[in-house]
Formats: sequence, C-alpha cells, structure tokens
Amino acid sequence: MKKMKELAILLPYGTTTLSSLILTIEVIEEANAYFIQKGKAPVFRTSLVGGEKGKTVNGSFAIQRDKSTSELDMADLIIVPAIGGNVESAIKNNKKNIEWVMRQYKNGAEVASICTGAFILGAAGLLDGKSCSTHWGFANTFRGMFPGVNLTIEKIITDERGVYTSGGALSSLNLVLYLIGKYYSRETAVYCAKVFELDIDRNNQSPYIIFSGQKKHDDEQIRTAQLFMESNVGDKIIIEKLSSKFSMERRSFDRRFKKATGNTPLEYMQRLKVEAAKKYLEKGRKTINEVMYEVGYSDVRAFREVFKKITGMSPVEYKNKYNY
Repeated sequence: MKKMKELAILLPYGTTTLSSLILTIEVIEEANAYFIQKGKAPVFRTSLVGGEKGKTVNGSFAIQRDKSTSELDMADLIIVPAIGGNVESAIKNNKKNIEWVMRQYKNGAEVASICTGAFILGAAGLLDGKSCSTHWGFANTFRGMFPGVNLTIEKIITDERGVYTSGGALSSLNLVLYLIGKYYSRETAVYCAKVFELDIDRNNQSPYIIFSGQKKHDDEQIRTAQLFMESNVGDKIIIEKLSSKFSMERRSFDRRFKKATGNTPLEYMQRLKVEAAKKYLEKGRKTINEVMYEVGYSDVRAFREVFKKITGMSPVEYKNKYNY
C-alpha cells in the first residue's frame, strides 16, 4: 500500500479562527473518504501540531493537539490556519512554531497559509520575493510588516516554489480545493466542491475588498495629500497639479506616495473613486451614468474599465449583485 503523506495543520499559540481550521480538516477528510470509496489509499494522515502536545483553549473551545512539533520529524505539507487577534503578538508568541515551519520547508515540506496565517509564513521568511495573498482587511498591516513580499491582495490563491497562500475568510477553502486537485486529483477536488457547495474556480477576491488607504506611515505631506484626495473624490484631479500643490516635482511625489501607501497617486485616486462608486451602486438609487459623474468620470468606457480592473466586475454586474 502506498505510504500516506503527513499533513500537519499548525495550531499556533493564541487565537485561531476555528472556521478555517475545522472546515480545512473536514474537506481533507472528505477527499480521503472519496479515495477510499474508489478503492484507493487515502493521501494524507492529518495531525494537529503545535509547540507542545495537549489542549489549548481557543475562546469558548478547547482544541487537542495530536503532536508537538518535536514529535513530527518530517511533514509533506503544512497548513497554517488563520490567526485571530493582534497579528504582531501572534508572531511574537509563536517564534518556536515559526522556526519549525522554516526548518520543515528547508527540508522539503510544502507550506500553505489560510487567510491571516500568511503572517506566520511572512515572519518565517518564506514569502520574501514571492507573491502572497491574505485577508484584504489586513493588507496595510501586512505591507508594513513585510515590504519584501509582493502582496497580490486581489488573488485568492498564490503558488510559488512550494509555498501557497490564500485570501480571507471562507474563500480560503478554494486553496484547500486547489491542494486537493494537486495531491489527489481534479476529479476529487470537483467532488469535494460539490459536497461543500463551493465555487471551485473562484480565483479573485477583488469584489469583497473595501479600500481604506494606508495611512500608517511617517510622511506627513503624503498623508495630507491623501486626505485632500479623499475629500475631493468627485473632482477630476490632475496629478501634476496635485504634486505642485504640495510643492513637489511629479517624480518625487509619485515615489514618496508609492513608498508610503503602496499605490501610485493615480492608483490611489482610482481606488477612492471606485470605492465611492461601489457605495452608490450598493444603495441602488442611481443609474450607472449618474454614479460615474458623481465620482468624477465623464467617459463611460474609462469608468467601466477602471471599475472592472479593480473589482473584477462591471458596474452593472456589481450593482445587480450587491444593491440593497
């Protein structure tokens, strides 16, 4: 019989988002059951591991670790579930777990993160120079902590050199299906998608992102420029004039703005306008053209292209799906 692979689901110290933990285990168990039904050996033997064996309290629940990290010599795949609470504290409290993940990866294990579990991978240095996704609500915090990582927040799944990351909340189950497709078969992934009623090929979390702008930086002039842009979303702002308003050359303004916020001034302005447009469309009382004019666009095609680029949907599709 083919030897089962070791799947280690890391149970970090601190709060873990239980939905990501439990559903990940359930989908993997369903994939194993499907293989057994087909007369095949299950692929993964799953263990909950952590710095020490035993129970850990997670809110109102106690979770049993099957093994300590020292008891598992070599994992084939490690999944880090979403971490809750303060991510900086979580990293501080999980230094030994982070070191274990680093060693396992260097020894050949593949590593995947669910939602904010990406902070553990970032702290382990496994994402340096790679693309990564996480929950959009933590994007600014992540960029500030790991500037060497290419955060592609619009993606649900990234896959680079044996390191996988996923978007936020329940969209992370798409990564679990992706891993099942790789380690089991596409047929098994489709089966599990049907059982759990998941959209197997969903690869974009852009429609869910609420843009708030990164203001946790030390460039006071750029922060003032951000506030000006946010207060004048409905106006047509020319970036050259904006840079002159703050006594900067355009090139210097662009460079400082990108360094501080993660976006160029043009990208930032577009995202502000699209976020304002989304709110109008959600209320459902204005036509597409009226919304377009409200946020400072006069060209329908340009508005539609920018809106779709940022959200992954046309204004009409967005309105039909999210208006209330």
